[in-house]
Amino acid sequence: MDNIAGTKSSLTWAVHISAAALVILWLLPTVGLFISSFRTADQIATSGWWKAPFPSVQNLTLRSAAPDTQREAGGLFVIEGNLFAEDAREQAPITVYGVSSRAVDAFQPGETAELRKGGTITVQANGDYRMEHSEAFTGARGQRVFVTAEIPPEFTLGNYDKMLFDPANVEGMSKAFFNTLTVTIPATIIPILIAAFAAYALAWMEFPGRVLLIALVVALLVVPLQLALIPLLKLHNSIGIGKGYIGVWLAHTGFGLPLAIYLLRNYMVGLPKDIIENARVDGASDFQIFTKIIIPLSFPALASFAILQFLWTWNDLLVAKVFLIDASGETTVMTNKIVELLGTRGGNWEILATAAFVSIGVPLLVFFAMQKYLVRGLLAGSVK
Repeated sequence: MDNIAGTKSSLTWAVHISAAALVILWLLPTVGLFISSFRTADQIATSGWWKAPFPSVQNLTLRSAAPDTQREAGGLFVIEGNLFAEDAREQAPITVYGVSSRAVDAFQPGETAELRKGGTITVQANGDYRMEHSEAFTGARGQRVFVTAEIPPEFTLGNYDKMLFDPANVEGMSKAFFNTLTVTIPATIIPILIAAFAAYALAWMEFPGRVLLIALVVALLVVPLQLALIPLLKLHNSIGIGKGYIGVWLAHTGFGLPLAIYLLRNYMVGLPKDIIENARVDGASDFQIFTKIIIPLSFPALASFAILQFLWTWNDLLVAKVFLIDASGETTVMTNKIVELLGTRGGNWEILATAAFVSIGVPLLVFFAMQKYLVRGLLAGSVK
């Protein structure tokens, strides 16, 4: 009975577990990136994103008030205040503190520490401090105090504000966003147009060498992209399109055509033969059959490839690096911009997380909006 069509397979549980594992592996990094984009730099540095809803123990570098706020009392010069108030942070219980980066946990709250330049400081658990010295405190800035405190969870929109609206970043990210659209949209439309015509010809038109062309398309599917980069770049440079959008459009078109033709041809072969033969009997030309019958019926397959091509070109870095050679940054795409941020802001993980999530926002929107076409197009033709 196990081999009868329609019976439930005994390996269904394995399929479900595999599908759940793939979903989790894809979802966890995205959720982590999303949560990290709302966290502060200190929280990211001290705990993982999965601990975001809970308080975290952080080592903070705070400063006392500046020496110009000191007052004289009982023959001593005194500076008083609250460390958290001076740093505009939320007040948190201090467990240990120190006045040197080499000993950040040297003192307990309430104990008095000797300052390197003379005088003493006493820090309480709530952040209140009192500095005393027999001579006037000097300098333009307050005393550094290293404290360890349990900071409550904090979420902020400041990372997005800094990334999208800060004059130091907005121009570069906005330009990179529109540059990515400039690359992605034509690089998605052009191969679809070419592949649709080629797929129809290979599926429904009889001509010499058709089988060889189909075999060639299948063979091109296994050609590594990296193998063709240098020869293709040399060709583009020789004809003058190696440093602009035209070159990267044609590169993405060439790399995407084998899969597009293979996918669309397999779909079109599965379309009802009677419809096409009846159209020919009625006097329709191949172009009319293609535009009025094949294209409407092949929309799921066209949409599924459009999703794949869009996601690939949007997230591409290698082809953009090779074919968009521009030292001025006028054609920099978002993936390359994030790499540049990684070099200039290597310690600002909150900015990098925000930039990365902004870059995946459009692909996520496209995928969820058109996922029904992706599934329908990939499965079409498998069942008659």
